[in-house]
Amino acid sequence: MAGGDRVVLAVDDEPDLLEAIRRVLTRRGHAVLCASNAADALHVCRTHDGRIDLLLTDVRMPGGAGTELAAEAERLRPGIAVLYMSGYADASGFAGTGELYPPDAPVVGKPFTPQTLVAAVEAVLPART
Repeated sequence: MAGGDRVVLAVDDEPDLLEAIRRVLTRRGHAVLCASNAADALHVCRTHDGRIDLLLTDVRMPGGAGTELAAEAERLRPGIAVLYMSGYADASGFAGTGELYPPDAPVVGKPFTPQTLVAAVEAVLPART
């Protein structure tokens, strides 16, 4: 596992969930930047002075899909890891709404436990050298 000390940009339109994510990942030692929608997340990507190691984004949000956000974040921040969250995830990686995640995209299904979230986040973060 990667352990703590990473910078995570968490994006979800549910304030209580976003706060829970922040608390869980902060306790693990990660710095967490929060955004409630894609536009705010892109603003953070453009203006944050430090690194952002991971984009943790809901797939479906008002004002923009997580997949579109991820593509733009990857353009702005080459090398950023992406982890999708979805209440519609199934074991095959398809959303129940008919939307398709990128074929090899990691997805953590909602609801998740703190342990499941930490494991999913740390699984996608590259090892520090």
